[in-house]
Amino acid sequence: MKIKPEIRILGIDDGSLVDDKVLVVGVVFRGGFWIDGVLSTYIERDGLDATDKIIEMVKNTRHKDLGVIMFDGVTLGGFNTIDIKKINEETELPCIIVIRRMPDMLSIKNALKYLKDPEKREKMIENAGKVYKIELKDNKVLYYQFYGLKKEEAEKIIKITAIHSSLPEPVRVAHIIATGVVRGEASRKP
Repeated sequence: MKIKPEIRILGIDDGSLVDDKVLVVGVVFRGGFWIDGVLSTYIERDGLDATDKIIEMVKNTRHKDLGVIMFDGVTLGGFNTIDIKKINEETELPCIIVIRRMPDMLSIKNALKYLKDPEKREKMIENAGKVYKIELKDNKVLYYQFYGLKKEEAEKIIKITAIHSSLPEPVRVAHIIATGVVRGEASRKP
């Protein structure tokens, strides 16, 4: 995979959880600098429809030159788990999940027991693969998972896009837009 500084990335994140339907925003970024478009959909809070809604969003976009999809975590809308393996297979786009802190897998598995189809959700989390650590500028650390590309490629894309904070711009801006629409204003994540 050839990774140019202006690779088109679809960064996806959700808005605040204020209703049973949760806004999910996708921001099309060129590298870490330019926004080319905004996409949106709604998913069920703690549901199982996020994967299919994202696939539908990607297949219906006019942005046909996307190079990768990037997510802020393996769940959206509470515990609406995404399956990046299925997303990659259906869209032919590699996927990267970025995570601020090392996930506590035992706590996650315990929480899944209280939701519909816990085994299915656990399989989706397993499909995301091993969690890796990357060191960024100013001694900041980010964790990530990926599917459909090589580890070195995922790290290069993260470094291209993490220019203002340890969180890559595509997912940072997706979060700001989604939260701003839902709450009327967005503030920085800690």
